[in-house]
Amino acid sequence: MTTPYENASSGVAARDEITKLLRRFGCAEIGFLDNYEEHEVLLVFKHRGRQMQLRASAKGWAALYLKEHPYNYRHKGGEQQHREKALAQGHVAINSILRDWVKGQIMAVECGMLSFNDVFLPFMLTHDGRTISERADQLGLLPAGAAP
Repeated sequence: MTTPYENASSGVAARDEITKLLRRFGCAEIGFLDNYEEHEVLLVFKHRGRQMQLRASAKGWAALYLKEHPYNYRHKGGEQQHREKALAQGHVAINSILRDWVKGQIMAVECGMLSFNDVFLPFMLTHDGRTISERADQLGLLPAGAAP
């Protein structure tokens, strides 16, 4: 079985498309930050004065990939190399996933299916620099979810 986005080939093209989508949507500032130590990509943008921050983990994608494609003797290199290759592809894949997510969310807002706040509220930054989602977790505003 194939893992979604395992054949994604360019994080740069996905980022360019995200930038075009967000600019068309009226965003004034857009940026990406690669955190290779934590294996994350951070997408930040400003829409009508409100700062947004989305954090995407390559670790999550790599874990899914490794579950579908566990290491065996037929893989080139060792098990560690197999894991590193999955993380590297995860960095490419999460850019494509972000592109598709942003495209879907903007379409939902543009066609009136959801409001801007419905879609982006969890990712808005509060006065202390945390997202509303992080702040809600800290304050215990939502019931604890079941572990996956």
